[in-house]
Amino acid sequence: MERIKAILVLTAAVAFAVSPLISTGFNGFSPDQFPVPQTDPPIQPAGWAFSIWLPIYAWLVASGGYGLLRRDNDPDWGRTRWPLIVSLAVGAAWIPVANISPEWATALIWIMWATAVLTLLRSPGRDRWWLRAPVALYAGWLTAAASVASGLLATGYGIEPVVTTHAGFLLLALALASMVLRLTGEPVYVLAILWALAGIAVANLEPLVTIMVLLPVVGAILLAIPVLARMRRSSVAS
Repeated sequence: MERIKAILVLTAAVAFAVSPLISTGFNGFSPDQFPVPQTDPPIQPAGWAFSIWLPIYAWLVASGGYGLLRRDNDPDWGRTRWPLIVSLAVGAAWIPVANISPEWATALIWIMWATAVLTLLRSPGRDRWWLRAPVALYAGWLTAAASVASGLLATGYGIEPVVTTHAGFLLLALALASMVLRLTGEPVYVLAILWALAGIAVANLEPLVTIMVLLPVVGAILLAIPVLARMRRSSVAS
């Protein structure tokens, strides 16, 4: 059974990775997908930020391959496989859904996030760069992406004021990130969050939306401090 699960993980990871190639791709919802068009929404990161999907896809496929070839019957890896299969399988269908329905896409991305975080929580300390780290990068980006999608959906259905609403969802992302970081202590998870925050801050520099620049900057600092402190303690202990 464990080998079958390992095969399913690799299959789902490959399907997830090729989904942009067999669809129109995704660089954010288009304005006309909402009852209230979302033109240049404050919470949406700059387009270049979405390039993080390239290392996420590649790393997850590599992880799936390693897990099948070297850890197919490992019980520690086995504990991570069902939630990861669900997350990746949903992810493989996400882009086509997102191009049709932001509502369903938002619901699905929260499922992806929850199962990715569960996978991260179950990931063993060993084989960190083959399992825990790629899942952490994936879960970190989803933490931001799920909150961004929710913020867009809220204002896309008329909740105002837009900037305040989006700032609230950005705070939600930061709160979730802080919770997951406290539970896992995984620096790679924070790297994905910092990348998303940088994308949001840069997107709001021109025209300047002060709160949507300050929140990402302050949030990035607050998330980075415990990680740097933990790394410093580890280096001193070693």
